[in-house]
Amino acid sequence: MSGEALIRHYDGGQDLVARAIELLRAAGKDPDRLSIDDLVGLDEFHVRGREATLSLARRLALAGGERILDIGSGIGGPARRLASLAAVEVVGVDLTPAYVDLANAFSRFTGLADRVRFEVADALALPFADRAFDIVWTQHVQMNIADKDRFFAEAFRVLAPGGRLALYDILQGGGGDVIYPTPWACDPAMSHLEAPPRFRAALERAGFVVEAWEDMTAAARDWAGKRYGAPPPANAATVAKLLGARNAAGAANIPRNLAEDRIVLVEAIARRSAAA
Repeated sequence: MSGEALIRHYDGGQDLVARAIELLRAAGKDPDRLSIDDLVGLDEFHVRGREATLSLARRLALAGGERILDIGSGIGGPARRLASLAAVEVVGVDLTPAYVDLANAFSRFTGLADRVRFEVADALALPFADRAFDIVWTQHVQMNIADKDRFFAEAFRVLAPGGRLALYDILQGGGGDVIYPTPWACDPAMSHLEAPPRFRAALERAGFVVEAWEDMTAAARDWAGKRYGAPPPANAATVAKLLGARNAAGAANIPRNLAEDRIVLVEAIARRSAAA
């Protein structure tokens, strides 16, 4: 699957900045006077949303001063959340230019542009020097990446010795093939899920030492039951409204894929050895 096809899948050919401003105004928000909490429900695409970001951030116990790389940063909700929790600098990279444009706009709107910025880049060829970051962060990105070894090797390369990789990802469950469409793929050709043992093995082959590994599938099922059981207020600014019908159709299959154990979710912390 080409990068161009993935970009078309994710951005839908829209002017996302204009669409987001329209949705925020309809929800009674002033785009020139936003807090990051005004964007909840709009700027985090992953299962469990802000709850998942905060859970992973708690595992990191940020001290302040860390330089963080968010691989597959989407429109930047997690990166901005991290910057609100501690005095950190976050650089996000994403393959989709429209997402990067909107992520940078939201950082300006929320007054965080001095500490949270985004650029277009490929996760398999990161445009950063070796050992440039203290933390690499990634959520729901590798599902579109077949070459897990290269993905983890790049994350390892840009981490300083002793640095940590924080990830929250969808993996292949034991309940059978995934039902498509999903938010990350229209069909199986776009999706590259691995079962947890194979995924963890790729992480360790890259040189990482796994320090925490927790199955979050039960929490995801509970979230999906609540999220899809009751529609949001009619004027709410949401990911589904921002990205359109195709995204909504994919998201609608998440509860069934979770309930039937076709997908599982893992939250993990892995470290690059100080001697590496």
